[in-house]
Amino acid sequence: MTLSLYRIGAGLGRHAALLPTTLFALIPFIWMLSLSVKPPTEIFGSPFALIPQHWDAYENYGKALHAAPLARFLFNGAVVCLIILLAQILFCAPCAYALAKLQFPGRGLLFGLVLVGLLLPHQVLALPLFILCYKLGILDSYAALILPFIVSPFGIFLFRQSFKSIPDDIVQAARLDGLSEFAIVWRVMVPMALPALIAFSIFSVVAHWNDLFWPSIVIKSRDLMPPSLGAAAFRNVEAGSDFGPLMAGAVLIVLPLLLAFILAQRWFIEGLASSSLK
Repeated sequence: MTLSLYRIGAGLGRHAALLPTTLFALIPFIWMLSLSVKPPTEIFGSPFALIPQHWDAYENYGKALHAAPLARFLFNGAVVCLIILLAQILFCAPCAYALAKLQFPGRGLLFGLVLVGLLLPHQVLALPLFILCYKLGILDSYAALILPFIVSPFGIFLFRQSFKSIPDDIVQAARLDGLSEFAIVWRVMVPMALPALIAFSIFSVVAHWNDLFWPSIVIKSRDLMPPSLGAAAFRNVEAGSDFGPLMAGAVLIVLPLLLAFILAQRWFIEGLASSSLK
């Protein structure tokens, strides 16, 4: 009886601590959603109210979809994020397998360099990457948005930690069955590390879907703008001071990420937990 009461009290205490933090994190999203359905007179009006007296959802979302090519921005973001994610998995999984399961001189040094790569902000490398894209003649193209991110130090680290949690006996058994090292990566290791793969996919897609810094440097054509840069152009050119359509566009941009996270949250948490075992 005492133990049950203790568990109930501990559970209530955890929820009491987490609830204010959760509400604090959700306030910007709730406010964005509220503004997206308000008429202009209520956005800056008083008194403060989350629920509008007059609903302008149809007008705001209609402007967001037609005043700027929002559908094109979303398509660009989906193409860029998908290609980056596939390229990162293609490069990171074999590298992580080599660092986790193969013995070779300099393995510790290479893993140290991966950790150094984790410490470097992407902005530090912006100038040499811009010069590289200029020399290759790929500025203002999908290639300029994709090329700098096809190798992810974070992806190598996450996959390496997940692969290390897989017993070596499984790898030895696969070798005895005649599988090559690359076959072991794709037919054994990656399927067994599916939660880590899903967790990394969410991190990668969210990071590049929301990236504004690099696209603003290499993209000038409106037809190639990803969602974050497209929203900035929408604010400056189309919406002006009409924040209702701007917030409606922001809701439409955030919605795919929110739905993806809700559908994959169980694997996301499991992937992060399994990658921290070793």
